[in-house]
Order: sequence, then C-alpha cells, then structure tokens
Amino acid sequence: MIFASNIKFLRKRYKRTQDEVANSLNMKRSTVSGYENEVAQAGIDVLIAFSKYYKIAIDTLIKEDLSLLTESQLKQVELGFDTFINGGALRVHATSVDSDNNENIELVNQKASAGYRAGYADPEYIRVLPTFQMPFLSREKKYRTFQIAGDSMLPIPSGSWVTGEFVQNWNLLRDGQAYIILTIEDGIVFKIVESHIKDEGKLRLYSLNSLYSPYDLYIK
Repeated sequence: MIFASNIKFLRKRYKRTQDEVANSLNMKRSTVSGYENEVAQAGIDVLIAFSKYYKIAIDTLIKEDLSLLTESQLKQVELGFDTFINGGALRVHATSVDSDNNENIELVNQKASAGYRAGYADPEYIRVLPTFQMPFLSREKKYRTFQIAGDSMLPIPSGSWVTGEFVQNWNLLRDGQAYIILTIEDGIVFKIVESHIKDEGKLRLYSLNSLYSPYDLYIK
C-alpha cells in the first residue's frame, strides 16, 4: 500500500523514530509500526493526522509513491506546492544524476523531442539524452534544456537552445513570461504565457512573432 510506504519513507527522510512520530500523533509506537507495515488499516482520522504532521495532502500520501520523486520534486511538495491542492495531478518526471548524485540538465534536441511526450517519465528514454551541469544554478530545482524549432518565437531563431526550470504547480506560472510547455496535441511548445487557470481553466499562449495568433490551451 502506498500510504504505508510513504509514511515510512517520510519518517526516515526526516530521521525520526517510530516513538517520536507516535508521541507527536498521540499514538502507541506499535500503532505507527502497524500502519507502516500494513498490519493495520488507517481510517480517515489517521490519514488526516499524518497529513497534518507531514504537511502533505492525503491524496498525495495515498496515491503517489514519494520514493520515486526526485529531490527537487520532493522539495516542491515540502514547500507547500502540493499539486493535489495547488495545480492538478502530480506530474512525475524521470531524471538522471551525475557521479556525485547531482541532478543533470538533460538536452532534448529537435529529433529527440518527437518522443518526449511519451518518454518524459521513462527513465530509459531520459538515460540516453546528453547531459551537462550549470554549477551556478540551484541544486534544489530541476532544469532541462530544449532545442526549439520554427519561427514563431523570432527574433529567437529556430534551433536555439532554451533551458527551463521545472514548474510543479501551474498556478505559479507568471503572466508575460516564456515557458516550455509539453502539450498533448502539439508536443513541446515555447510560448509566452497568460494564465486564466483559476477562472477559465486555461492558458493563453502567445508567440513573439506577430504573424502567429495567440491560442488557448485548456488544463486537464
């Protein structure tokens, strides 16, 4: 059960003992152990208690395997950008690391971008992408570099490389800023964003090239 593995993962991540967790939640240590080892089933009151204790939404605790998230994704959740509360379903991206366990910046060229829609969460697909490091960027965040195609963002020419920071919570998108967006219909697009998520459930995407009209992208 995902809930059992998640609360064990979080307890070990924060270097806490079962006794410490039990005392904080007014439970017996054996009760906490039972939940972690799937001996006991957690009711709604217990789910709420663990959710408040770890400051993570119940849906996340019972639906998403936190051990599969990268460090940058975990930081986003721990900072309160829990996407079951803010921004839709949790989007898990596969990533690669260097010999020091630092996350790489993967390069997705125009040829590789054709398979990115299906492969972004596939470790095997990500593993074969070229990688590099930018030491001045935060190690608490996830970055990826894409090669753009077409003339819709002129004066940025086709073939340019654009590095972006992964945004877990789409409610944090800033109007007037350029973003690399993975879409179902068009694959990877690089556009200026205007957010209408809260009122209309959509983004309006603009090109720098005035020959291209803006269009709406509905959030699912």
